Amino acid sequence: MEDLIPFLTEIAKGAGDITLKYFQSDLHVDRKADESPVTIADREAEEYLRREILRRFPDDEILGEEFGGNTDAGKRRRWILDPLDGTRSFVRGVPLYGVLIGVESEGEIIAGAVNIPALGDLVVAQRGCGCWWNGKPAHVSTTDRLEQSLLLTTDVANNYRYGKGKAWERLSAQAQMVRTWGDCYGHVLVATGRADVMVDPIVEIWDMAAVKIIVEEAGGRFTDYSGKATIYSRCAISTNGLLHEQVLQLVQPLE
Repeated sequence: MEDLIPFLTEIAKGAGDITLKYFQSDLHVDRKADESPVTIADREAEEYLRREILRRFPDDEILGEEFGGNTDAGKRRRWILDPLDGTRSFVRGVPLYGVLIGVESEGEIIAGAVNIPALGDLVVAQRGCGCWWNGKPAHVSTTDRLEQSLLLTTDVANNYRYGKGKAWERLSAQAQMVRTWGDCYGHVLVATGRADVMVDPIVEIWDMAAVKIIVEEAGGRFTDYSGKATIYSRCAISTNGLLHEQVLQLVQPLE
């Protein structure tokens, strides 16, 4: 398999640099059809990623949050992009946003990168090659008891809004500490051993394509709430692996 890590590192940094030009500035914010925010930073970063990917791999497919693309996982390699995950945080000047790049081949995520540019955190992984955090090996934590764990979610209210309120109550009652360091950053914290569990009750595939591979290659586990290792269920759980079965037992049934 071709080593994609150097290229992923290069373009994740490049897209991150574009977002930093606009970070903590007087940005105009547009609204999409679903009322979620979008800015010039989102669009420019995705345009850059598309341009660089197609220059290097002209036969590959691309699916991006801002400009769409091939929505079917086929046999051709596909790059799945979220150029600015956490736009709401970004427009408020909060640094917990990221550039997400996932690479899918025949329905399986084989590589990915998450860049948190405002914090200088870059995590990149490829199947069988490990996970790398700012050039050094990344590993999940060794916490094996939920009562000693740091549990994260993007938005507590979303657990109730999307039918997972009771599951959240059972899970959060067991954790030692609960924080809302959310969006992709929560999953990065799991992959780098700084948190133990991250739950996302509502996600899109471009939110999770990069996240899945970095968590798994760091030694963790990524599934939906039923325990299936997929990015297509619109919900996600990342853990250090040791806690995953305990988490699944608490989130099932959802209500």
